[in-house]
Amino acid sequence: MRGIGFFWSFTFLFLVLSLSCINGEDPYRFYTWNVTYGDIWPLGVKQQGILINGQFPGPQIESVTNENLIINVFNSLDEPFLISWNGIQQRRNSWQDGVYGTNCPIPPGKNFTYVLQVKDQIGSYFYFPSLAFHKAAGAFGGFKIHSRSIIPVPFTTPAGEFTVLAGDWYSKNHTDLRAILDGGSDLPFPDGLLINGRGPNGNTFTVEQGKTYRFRISNVGLTTAINFRIQGHKMLLVEVEGTHTLQNTYESLDIHLGQSYSVLVTADQPPQDYYIVVSTRFTSQILTTTSTLHYSNAAASVSGPPPGGPTIQTDWSLEQARSLRRNLTANGPRPNPQGSYHYGLINVTHTIRLQSTAPIINGKQRYAVNSASFIPADTPLKLADYYKISGVFSLGSIPDYPTGSGAYLQTSVMAADFRGYAEVVFENPEDTEQSWHVDGHNFFVVGMDGGEWTPASRLTYNLRDTISRCTVQVYPKSWTAVYMPLDNVGMWNIRSENWVRQYLGQQLYLRVYSPVNSWRDEYPIPSNALKCGRAVGL
Repeated sequence: MRGIGFFWSFTFLFLVLSLSCINGEDPYRFYTWNVTYGDIWPLGVKQQGILINGQFPGPQIESVTNENLIINVFNSLDEPFLISWNGIQQRRNSWQDGVYGTNCPIPPGKNFTYVLQVKDQIGSYFYFPSLAFHKAAGAFGGFKIHSRSIIPVPFTTPAGEFTVLAGDWYSKNHTDLRAILDGGSDLPFPDGLLINGRGPNGNTFTVEQGKTYRFRISNVGLTTAINFRIQGHKMLLVEVEGTHTLQNTYESLDIHLGQSYSVLVTADQPPQDYYIVVSTRFTSQILTTTSTLHYSNAAASVSGPPPGGPTIQTDWSLEQARSLRRNLTANGPRPNPQGSYHYGLINVTHTIRLQSTAPIINGKQRYAVNSASFIPADTPLKLADYYKISGVFSLGSIPDYPTGSGAYLQTSVMAADFRGYAEVVFENPEDTEQSWHVDGHNFFVVGMDGGEWTPASRLTYNLRDTISRCTVQVYPKSWTAVYMPLDNVGMWNIRSENWVRQYLGQQLYLRVYSPVNSWRDEYPIPSNALKCGRAVGL
């Protein structure tokens, strides 16, 4: 069967190359990945990991704005598998999003070729496995989109770049963690923190004195926010999830679940080694791990304790979050300045309020949005919508505001109109911090504060220069409001980036609909789309 898979992959790639030459399309890059199990020891305890081409974390994806990426994924596991692309917008193409609401899983022993275009995007992102709590075993990696050479960036080209994939980790296999959740219980506190798949002192980042380097940092963890800092060095923030920022200087950065940041660090200290530190935020027990910033001409190794950082201080983190601003004069992926899009002057067409809760349903721990705890359907929602298969989901199965009703299980799908402009308010009445992601879109973080959101909260919104991103935190007993252009037709996942909460129901899908059946609004179903559930044979 592998030989047949390679034959069809070769045929598909030949057609893609032929079409690109005829039409003069943007450049193509090709990746072939084999997903396998493998033994890993990230915290010194042997466990079963999920590797891509034998690597943990997986291979780095390098790309340039508008390039086409052909990623052929072979599933050599003994269970279905999917990869999703955190922050990659899949313009007009939710068919490639890689979550179960849009894609059938890749069966064991089979392959699927993703065809992505990083249209009108720049920045720092990551990919991850989206099914079956696989993320707790690996199969994640960095995803960079560089600016085109003709587009100026608002800083001097650094001497080098480093990708930092950090987050909390469990020593149990993902199958054991999944069994705990399926049994109706929550997970215990994580066992440790990883940086690029390794535990304490497991990585060295080598720099030359006097030069400046770009660090692209993502929180790929499961349950906790982190704080990132480098001993004795300042960090100049330059980009957040595809947006060039005002270049503020920070001694440490809070990076919430699913978020990505780019900072510039200048090796301007005496030549020795320094700690790179990651620690948990808003947790009763503080986990810490370290790597090394190594000066190539170092005269001494790291010494003393790692520098401390913030622990449970919410106000400190809130003020830092409010300090993030768009660079209005810098270019984004296109030559026009980022400030030319006046997000604060557009009329809101739809207000959505999403409130998180942690109910017990049928004697088991679940998590919910507006009382609805998501359960997967037997058929991907995008396929059911395309083929008009009845009984898979219902539009309006989740209200667009909290009702206070009892929690219930539901395949939650909310309706939205293409080219609308939504105000989305994430409300968190709980004592734990939340982190939310929207597939297929970026949004403008116009406000966040403690207490309950009310219409009067709009008076505090930043309608001029707030950050645009795809993942945002909501502090305990607080709210966060965003403005989101509904400019991408498709079926899009809105989810908690806390992977326990996501797995146990804290997610929904937003169906952004256009009545016009046109390639200008949405690409047709791919010829290689996998069929499953009630779509088999269609």
